Amino acid sequence: MTELFDPEVQDLLNRLADPDPGVRRVAVLDFVDVEDAAVLPALTGLLRNDPEPTLRAEAARALAGWDEPAVVDALAAALSDTAEVSTAAAQALTELKDPRSGERLLPLAASPDAFTGAATLRALRELRVPAAAAPALAALQHADAAVRREAVAVLGWLKHAPALPLLNRVVISDPDTEVRRAAAGALGLAAPEQVATVQAALCESLHDAAWTVREEAASTLGKLRATASAAALRDAMVDDYWQVRLRAARALGRIGDRQAVPALSEALVHAAGNLRKEAAIALGDIGDAAAVPALHVAAADPDPEVRKAARLALQRLGAPAGIDR
Repeated sequence: MTELFDPEVQDLLNRLADPDPGVRRVAVLDFVDVEDAAVLPALTGLLRNDPEPTLRAEAARALAGWDEPAVVDALAAALSDTAEVSTAAAQALTELKDPRSGERLLPLAASPDAFTGAATLRALRELRVPAAAAPALAALQHADAAVRREAVAVLGWLKHAPALPLLNRVVISDPDTEVRRAAAGALGLAAPEQVATVQAALCESLHDAAWTVREEAASTLGKLRATASAAALRDAMVDDYWQVRLRAARALGRIGDRQAVPALSEALVHAAGNLRKEAAIALGDIGDAAAVPALHVAAADPDPEVRKAARLALQRLGAPAGIDR
């Protein structure tokens, strides 16, 4: 065979065409060291046509991060391959970096195949392609929960404000816990002037049957500094799960809700050290002197992180912090 390329590249091309699958496999793995675009046509050809599924999966992994149109097309086509190959291709698509690659993927976002649709939306989320908002909005109605989850993620990452009314409904009524949780997080895309349009749904989500949804709702309310949600967040300070209480405490601190001081002070003696620490931080953020006695007790907490948080809170309140032990 006449050598048209660098000897190392030519050797790799020769081995990728070898009839022995073992030789081809080693060649695919060696591509990671060579990384020459001249090898891409051979690799995409192997991904599309090699008789060995394991080799096609290896090729998909090797092609991750290459934004050339032929590579994107080959990876997209591999989404309908065997489970092993399609999973590798889906992961490889998430490593694309050029938004122009997303434009090639857009038609697949509405695929009737749930795996293809979800994988495509996941890749589009990473690329933040504005045109992905339209298929993502449509996918909120998809029968498959995995597709709906990815659609919510796309809309959240794009900060697509027109999606807020739909996300309000999703966070309350979607039958899938993870979809509701994702929607609770995505509602954080609301701009300050839009907070009023989402806080009612998030407050309702503080009573969701799944604690992970309640936790995410409390976290988002804190990020939005949704002051009208203070009462609902105070109620969340008695949630059965300390993880929810922690996020509620953080939110109340960010909001600066002085009425939360009693509930936060009680949290300073909870069994979970992370919650005690967060309660101390929140009390420092709120800045109400009524918290000083409870913070003095917390300044002697057996957990050094809690002690540190309590001392810092006391300093912010202008009170003596005591001596660490």
